[in-house]
Amino acid sequence: MSERYDCTDPDGRAEGIPAAAAAVRRGEIVVLPTDTVYGIGCDAFDATAVASVLAAKGRGRDMPPPVLIPTARTAQGLATQVPDYAQRLMERFWPGPLTVVLKAQTSLHWDLGETNGTVALRVPDHEITLELLGDIGPMAVTSANTTGDPAARTVDEAVGMLGESVGVYLDGGPVDGGQPSTIVDCTGETPVTLRLGVISQAELDEALVPEPVLEAPAPDVAPDTQPDPEVDTPPDAEAGDATHTLGEWRDVSTTEGPYGGSSTTQ
Repeated sequence: MSERYDCTDPDGRAEGIPAAAAAVRRGEIVVLPTDTVYGIGCDAFDATAVASVLAAKGRGRDMPPPVLIPTARTAQGLATQVPDYAQRLMERFWPGPLTVVLKAQTSLHWDLGETNGTVALRVPDHEITLELLGDIGPMAVTSANTTGDPAARTVDEAVGMLGESVGVYLDGGPVDGGQPSTIVDCTGETPVTLRLGVISQAELDEALVPEPVLEAPAPDVAPDTQPDPEVDTPPDAEAGDATHTLGEWRDVSTTEGPYGGSSTTQ
């Protein structure tokens, strides 16, 4: 029988998070609140549990779940060849509703489904989930709903769709908004927006603009070499153009990728 804990109450949270952690270690799946929608998840390194998550949703291996992590530092151990623009996005939006698709470390012993050698990572902005992730580590988490139904915004909605397939339900109260995360493919030279969610394209564009490079001030001129104020300064001695040319990056908000818009809703 599934266990349910009211994590809006301090005592319930103190009991619920350890219970959920114990369930995950036993290979069970749990439902937990996030900053976007309720999620259903398990230990990312437990292939059998990942298969149970997909089965509970009625989803196949061709729609692998993203991985929630406790800190941005964790991404360094799970992904490789992380480009500078991906770092800028993570620094700007984590913790928060941004999922980045990166090339996965080939040495990892996990099976999330047909990922084409990639992994979708996110640091959620929710205390309950972060506390659980801090105990368990990376978790494969996707939206707590059956395929084709709206993502659960309350634990009751999740229970109604997933029932006894879940070992532990953590009730964090209603989730505000209920919009999914924005997904950006960061496996190439330029980022590609796979799905727009909470974070808009305009916000992504702003975060991807490189910081301006400040020019060093000119050294002080010795007193005996001060220019004659009566002499006009030649045009080529004027200060250089301060305008910086920004590198071009691609915005293809409808492009499908290894973690396309239809594959996740976290």
